[in-house]
Amino acid sequence: MPRKGGCNQWQKNQYTYAVARIRAMEVSLFSQAVIDQLLACKDEKQCLLLLQEKGWGNADTPLDAEAILSCEREKTWKEVKSLADDPSVFDVISYADLFQNLKAAIKQAASERAVSDIFIPDTQISGEEMLDIIKKKEFGRLPGFMAGIVREAYETLLHTQDGQLCDIMVDKAALEAIYEAGKRSGEEIIRDYAESTVAVADIKIAVRSQKTAKSLEFMKRAMAECDSVNINALMRAAQNGMDAIEEYLESTAYKGGAKALKESASAFECWCDNRIVETIRPQLYNPFTIGPVVAYVLARENEIKTVRIILTGKQNDLPVESIRERVREMYV
Repeated sequence: MPRKGGCNQWQKNQYTYAVARIRAMEVSLFSQAVIDQLLACKDEKQCLLLLQEKGWGNADTPLDAEAILSCEREKTWKEVKSLADDPSVFDVISYADLFQNLKAAIKQAASERAVSDIFIPDTQISGEEMLDIIKKKEFGRLPGFMAGIVREAYETLLHTQDGQLCDIMVDKAALEAIYEAGKRSGEEIIRDYAESTVAVADIKIAVRSQKTAKSLEFMKRAMAECDSVNINALMRAAQNGMDAIEEYLESTAYKGGAKALKESASAFECWCDNRIVETIRPQLYNPFTIGPVVAYVLARENEIKTVRIILTGKQNDLPVESIRERVREMYV
């Protein structure tokens, strides 16, 4: 990966090839028109048949929502990792899944009850390995950005039996790991992704804390520092009501969140995900860095999440308009 400040001709040639591959793959990304087709399907089965027509799943993938979505995610990662000489450039994107597995492993180790299918597959460290590390208390086997928090969260859960406290401790560590990786990266898209991810997460915490009357101490435990949001001001706003949060957001780069909050809870949740899409969209026109490859991964993650929302809505017989207001913005 190039260091901050530019890349040499060999790297430019390599990126040009990778971006050319990505441009060909972007053609298959769902447009809003395809999302409208899915929304128009009468039920989940019709949606799944349409997804198969669009090439989702493999020949042996059953007509099952989870099987098809998992297959698409696996295909995405297999395709893009072949395009990067250093696959670690994608680590920051996978941190959310990595720390999700950490939460699951801590809870399973603390409960001593075996639960199947709780781990997200294909992470840098498998959930099963994390569980083994925690049970043996060999925390040093984990990367530095995880070793400290796993010990603290595990011992906290054992002593307090407070699963929510354990969750917010690990979630904050995940945000801090993402942010630090962004700061270290020589790639603009990674820095921008990390900044937006942490800021949006802090805003979500403020909104949910205001709605559920969480304390200032709770928010301090949950929020992570970032440059584009003043978390102290955000916490004060959350204590003063939703109007105060909206007023604070109006003064930041995230004023779209204030507008979404005024509309509805669903509109706000959509805005949170759409903000990431806005962050990566400039990579559609970037030919000489790894940026478009990273953006493609994020676009696919967003696409799969959107399809999941539609399928869940169909499973629960929700009205089309109710599903539509939850649908995320597409990259292309």
